[in-house]
Amino acid sequence: MAKRVAVIDIGSNSIRMAVYERTSRFAFHLIHEEKSRVRISENAYKYKGNLQALPMQRTFDALHNFLQITQSFKTRKLLCVATSALRDAPNAKEFLKKVQSKLGCSIKIISGEKEAYLGAIACANLLPQQTDALSIDIGGGSTEFSSIHNGNVTGTLSLDLGTVRLKELYFDSNNIKGAIKYIDKELEKLPIKTYTTLIGIGGTFRALSGAIMKRESYQLKKIHAYTYSCDTLSKFIDEILASKTNSELQALYIKSNRYDVIRPGTLILQCLLKKIIFTKIVTSGVGVREGLFLADLLRNSQHKFPHNYNSCVKYLLDSQLSDTTFSSQLNALSKKLFDLSAEYLNIDEKYRYELALAAKLYPTGSNTHFFSQNKQTYYLIQNALEYGFTHESNTLIATVCKYANNRPASNRHLQKYSDLLPQERTTQTLIYLLSLSLILLSHRPKNIDFSLSFKGNSLKISSKQNLYLAKEKLKKLEPLERKIKIIFDF
Repeated sequence: MAKRVAVIDIGSNSIRMAVYERTSRFAFHLIHEEKSRVRISENAYKYKGNLQALPMQRTFDALHNFLQITQSFKTRKLLCVATSALRDAPNAKEFLKKVQSKLGCSIKIISGEKEAYLGAIACANLLPQQTDALSIDIGGGSTEFSSIHNGNVTGTLSLDLGTVRLKELYFDSNNIKGAIKYIDKELEKLPIKTYTTLIGIGGTFRALSGAIMKRESYQLKKIHAYTYSCDTLSKFIDEILASKTNSELQALYIKSNRYDVIRPGTLILQCLLKKIIFTKIVTSGVGVREGLFLADLLRNSQHKFPHNYNSCVKYLLDSQLSDTTFSSQLNALSKKLFDLSAEYLNIDEKYRYELALAAKLYPTGSNTHFFSQNKQTYYLIQNALEYGFTHESNTLIATVCKYANNRPASNRHLQKYSDLLPQERTTQTLIYLLSLSLILLSHRPKNIDFSLSFKGNSLKISSKQNLYLAKEKLKKLEPLERKIKIIFDF
């Protein structure tokens, strides 16, 4: 697969582009993103789905600029797809021929089921794993559904429900009852199953989740994997649909570019929530573009990453560390310390995962600036460690790295992220264990040249080497409330 790949998704409402760069076989990162709200389907549904001249020209012009951008990044592969608007349009070939002849770009119109599948594999691979989840992608012309179970896409469906479609057919004439009747009839095609989680894909869902985040003064500015209760969404939907003016929508933190289509999209959700009961809502920052890229990247592995593989972790290691020896040693030592002391420290086994990842990623910040390593690592993890992690896990890993080898986490930090971090005792213990691991590796051995044993409250460190630096640095390490006695045996 090419090192740099551009993906363009022509939807009914917007045309979006992403440029991805691979850093190793399955590791990648986003290096550019572009969006234009061309609304190619504008007025099409009033004219039997036929695309109108002005929207087609807007889309052509945006696509022309997008292709110029891909050239500037020297991309070696372009994947360009179109969804509902071109899928439904009797005159779609007119637009496709113009783009092919004048821009040299081949657009592939994908089916609704394919669109649903691409969005679903993006969620299955790039969100924390969900059990019994239904994904919904509300677009301008259609809405796609997929069943996702433990990382596997088990069913897809595309319905002729969309924000622009409903706006032009019902909302513009204030026929809300007609819209509800139409939505309910379409939703009858959706098999009734029991789901725990609703995963929201697309602009309508991101707009609603983003507004809820602002209302609740959420601690992170990260929409991907933002999770909240179904009850919270239901109540907010009622407020959106009860609003009558744009100023009321603004007061609900809805952005102006969504004013005319947010109610149709929200109505689809309201009808769905009356049909199926969910426990929690998970917001996806990924969709068709990421799914298209992953389908190409993972084409020889059934569209799934290898077991226990995370592309974000590998990308950070690829881009920030030329030698991962110390990172691997730190990872192994921190897990050993956890295993030996977890029972004594009364810390839940599940936090071993976050400690191990914090240890593996801790050195990445030194590549940017040695004297602010903790700060740089914290920033990298908060912003680049995104795919596959809950906000709680991300925040804990970042926090452990921020304070390791430095000092216990500050009260201010713990209070700011109190809803995302575990109990203070747990957070401080993980910081201590990573700090202790760093101290024991102060001499940077080629291979770990000491052994550990734990008995009672004593950690015994046996080595043929004189770990002088470690002994000196231990004097500055602030002890835990439940103290560990450290004994050196040279």
